[in-house]
Amino acid sequence: MRPTLLSVAIVGGGIGGVAAATALLRRGIKVRLYEQAPALTEVGAGVAIQPNGIRMLRRLGLGEGVTRYGARWVDPQFLRPDGAFAASMWPTELASGIEFYGFHRADLLGLFVERLPAGVVHTGHRCVGFEETQDEAVLTFANGRRATADVVVGADGIHSTLQQFVIAPSPPIFSGSAASRGIVSAASVGWPLGAMRNWLGAGKHFLVFPVRGGELLNYVGFVTTDEATRESWSQPGNRADLAREFAGWDPLVGAIIAQIGTTFRWGLYDREPLARWTRGRLTLLGDAAHPMLPHAGQGANQAIEDGVALAEVLARADRASATRALKIYEHVRRVHTAGVQLKSRTNGAKYEAAGDDLSGRDRALAAQHQERAWIWDYDAEAAASAAAAAL
Repeated sequence: MRPTLLSVAIVGGGIGGVAAATALLRRGIKVRLYEQAPALTEVGAGVAIQPNGIRMLRRLGLGEGVTRYGARWVDPQFLRPDGAFAASMWPTELASGIEFYGFHRADLLGLFVERLPAGVVHTGHRCVGFEETQDEAVLTFANGRRATADVVVGADGIHSTLQQFVIAPSPPIFSGSAASRGIVSAASVGWPLGAMRNWLGAGKHFLVFPVRGGELLNYVGFVTTDEATRESWSQPGNRADLAREFAGWDPLVGAIIAQIGTTFRWGLYDREPLARWTRGRLTLLGDAAHPMLPHAGQGANQAIEDGVALAEVLARADRASATRALKIYEHVRRVHTAGVQLKSRTNGAKYEAAGDDLSGRDRALAAQHQERAWIWDYDAEAAASAAAAAL
């Protein structure tokens, strides 16, 4: 592997952006990260990091943080609205071999941020423009500053500013569902250690899993709606409305809702897969490239994979081959993430199936570990390494 003199500018300080920065720095690449907010922060909600994501976290040297801040799922069950058992996500005998953790988003973000050297992160920088020459890319910011780099990575989320410089933005597709989410104390409802529960009903479901070492619970109530609810992660929700939606369900659902202090409500949207992620010295990553519904729990996992794959490819590049390297990164990631986007859609339909005979649905739920094997067993670093061998 030849030494690189590449410099990379990342726009966006969410989980995808900081994961990419961490991965690039580990490969000796100069990185600067620009975030529009005054600090790198995450909303109070949980995220599931699955075997493919955990594999990448360990490769990035974050294994100790996984066990310190994560809450491992050891008993993941799908239930009927009244609490009757429907299926387990995987058989008991496989539990020791499947690493599946819930994290508070702020904890996961912090795992990355605490490893970034001083001078890498530049907050208060809202990107408003991009241009490039034959030799470099140039970013402009609302504060009047400019930055140059060999490569720019747009990790600026589902409402990406940089996407327009790659391809015409894909319009949002409303899923017909909205969700309320937040955090409550695990002790307040006597939650079993390591349990995940997903109560499934016609047109709605209620997901709960532990975060922060089991101290807290992340809940999400998904409800079918004709109202095209705002596409936002921070819009306030209403506990009373959520309680009405799930009235008459398992008393444990009601007990969790009763503990809610603050809840957030957001409309569920995704996009059709983009035909292109890269143009010249600019590429996209995470939700800027492949926003997906939450029903496969893969959004953050795929963003982390993107960052590791990008670093693996750019580590083999120099200034002359950087644009070619970005196309290789896109080739490795675009088709795979499109498949995960589709899986996220079909899972949502499966969870909220209606009808009197749900035995077929439950059998499919019990086979989740087989249906998702192509996602969980995927090694993004190895795939990128193989593709980049030609550089």
